[in-house]
Amino acid sequence: MYKRILVPTDGSALSKKAIKSAVELAAALGAEVVALNVVPRYPRSYFEGGVSVSVADVARIEKQWAEQGQAVADEVGKAAAKAGVQSRATTVRSDLVAEAILAAARKSRCDLIVMASHGRRGIKRLLLGSETQHVLTHGNIPVLVLR
Repeated sequence: MYKRILVPTDGSALSKKAIKSAVELAAALGAEVVALNVVPRYPRSYFEGGVSVSVADVARIEKQWAEQGQAVADEVGKAAAKAGVQSRATTVRSDLVAEAILAAARKSRCDLIVMASHGRRGIKRLLLGSETQHVLTHGNIPVLVLR
């Protein structure tokens, strides 16, 4: 049925639930798990332009984010290994999280995306949007959403 499952993760408790479900599903189907962590492209201040950030600080922050992102993605590999599931982990730099998820799914030839919904409702959802909703509406492969 499914051969390659993409699991976008940010290290949150809810995304860990998605990891667990994706690994269990992959074990049952004999599928591979592809873990993805999306890291921002560059640091921004709260008030854009209000605080200057040196080039050295930007480089340090970007390196730190990349290392943390890879560590988060590698956690999926550890969970998969315990279940006897083949996996690989990747980190992508992008400010457009949903677009990065869809691009990673295409690039890795995934046939299912398993991801968490952060469950925003009302005005928060309207104002903040939803990466999960964007993936659901703009993707062309099945998406399993966990709450």
